[in-house]
Amino acid sequence: MTISKADKPYIVFDLDDTLFQEVDYLKSAYKEIANLVSPANPDHVYTEMFERYQAGENVFAWLIIQYGSEVEDLTVQKLIKLYREHSPEITLAEDVHDFITRLNSSSIPFGLITDGRSVTQRNKLKALGIEEMFSDLVISEEFGSEKPDERNYLYYVDKHPGSHFYYVGDNTGKDFIVPAKLGWTTVCIRDRGLNIHPQDLHRSPVPNHIVSTFKEIEIA
Repeated sequence: MTISKADKPYIVFDLDDTLFQEVDYLKSAYKEIANLVSPANPDHVYTEMFERYQAGENVFAWLIIQYGSEVEDLTVQKLIKLYREHSPEITLAEDVHDFITRLNSSSIPFGLITDGRSVTQRNKLKALGIEEMFSDLVISEEFGSEKPDERNYLYYVDKHPGSHFYYVGDNTGKDFIVPAKLGWTTVCIRDRGLNIHPQDLHRSPVPNHIVSTFKEIEIA
């Protein structure tokens, strides 16, 4: 697919499983938690946590049973807080970094619509090194509504009149409902087997474009 600079494009991204793999955030948080509950042997605990996550088990409940007597004040609330508020070790994939670089060099503005808590999502953006690159950020906790609420998208329509909007996301359950209704061009990043939420590429509204990598998006 091609984005034409002549169309006055404005790109709106999703964050999790679009610009980076959300499972990498989970892994980062698990490593932080493993260091808390077992500083002498964190790698073993991390491996056990991730295997239990993949098996669909309640990892935090297991941690409390296993380490509750060894770690002071180990509660579900404490683990959730650490999960949500830690500074993650995550990076942009090469194709994502290159695409954002191409947008900047082409003077094409871009924004973000993401669901989640302010501290969590902003920590992700800071770790990825892209927080200051967006002209606008719509984070659900700060904004007051989540996708697929129209207000999250109309914010951009009202602020950037005359633009041709592109929405780039991954979650076929909620990402594309409003952009399709508003006549935006929708682009879905295909799940490579790592996404947190399952994809149904035949679910209505079907995205206008489905790509496996940002390298498939041209700018002309």
